[in-house]
Amino acid sequence: MKFGLFGGGKVGKANPLGDSYGYREFIQYIVDAEALGFESAFLVEHHFTGVGQLSASLNLLSYIAARTSRIRLGTAVVVLPWHNPVLLAEQISTLDVLSEGRFDLGVGRGYRKEEFQAFCIPMTEAQERYNEGLELLLKSLTSQERFSHHGKYWNYDNIIVEPAPIQLPHPPIWMAAGRAEGIAYVASCNYNVLFDQIGSVDETIERVQVYLDAQEKHGIARDASRCGVTRAIHVVYTEQERQAAYTRRRDTLKKIGELAKKPAGYNPQTINDAEIAADDAALIGTPDEIIERLQRLADGGVEYVLLSNASATRDSLVTFAEEIMPHVKSRPVAPVKAAA
Repeated sequence: MKFGLFGGGKVGKANPLGDSYGYREFIQYIVDAEALGFESAFLVEHHFTGVGQLSASLNLLSYIAARTSRIRLGTAVVVLPWHNPVLLAEQISTLDVLSEGRFDLGVGRGYRKEEFQAFCIPMTEAQERYNEGLELLLKSLTSQERFSHHGKYWNYDNIIVEPAPIQLPHPPIWMAAGRAEGIAYVASCNYNVLFDQIGSVDETIERVQVYLDAQEKHGIARDASRCGVTRAIHVVYTEQERQAAYTRRRDTLKKIGELAKKPAGYNPQTINDAEIAADDAALIGTPDEIIERLQRLADGGVEYVLLSNASATRDSLVTFAEEIMPHVKSRPVAPVKAAA
């Protein structure tokens, strides 16, 4: 099993639920992660939060590219409806060149209503803008000749994007998905998929199987390493630390629920410690307990886990790299055969 990091640097006032830690400390955190054998670092994009969440992920990744040499650098995600696709293609290609082909491009439609309002973009346009933006972005990244584009939101005549990316035809594309039809669509397009940190172990294993089956259906080699499974992690050694981790997890679920505008009746404040303890999505526990939970994922075919680290320090990275990472082994899972 390979492991990456998920989150982002943060400035401004402290926020125990945020993507955290200040840019300088966060950059060193990624440098340390590379030295300890982590595969990747995926950064988020958010705006106008008031708590200092990372807004300019490509800028920060460009700097991190200069401080590292091996670790892959990704976005999770760039929200396409907010960006000019041609300018974005130029930035992405430049980052791919500067990182010597280590960039992974995660793209998404966006989900926070307040951000769309602040950008003066109706959320009702989000899907159309995303569709056209992705089409124009990919054309900009791959066209070796001048081209024109005339769409509903963007119009260009006789342009060519420079530089060309190192990774051809373009950096690997990652898309978030959760429902079976969305997962199958991502696989059918030969894109990589990002899974959230809330799905249970069983649900996550099922999602990976859906992706693999869709790959096979469309003549693409089954490859579970193209499924990035995000997991919150908090290593604890005492009961007091465990209870503090449960409180953090409860608050995180509440925040996620509020931001995602869950349906009526969803009330994360009512989740008690017993329910949090029974929730097997988060990696909360001693090293041995976390190994057991990760091995369940590995036994179900999961090969790539992105860690959202509650403490995000070098010590936490060392603990994971030395006490947990070597003890989790991926085991290939045979395709599930339909009943006759």
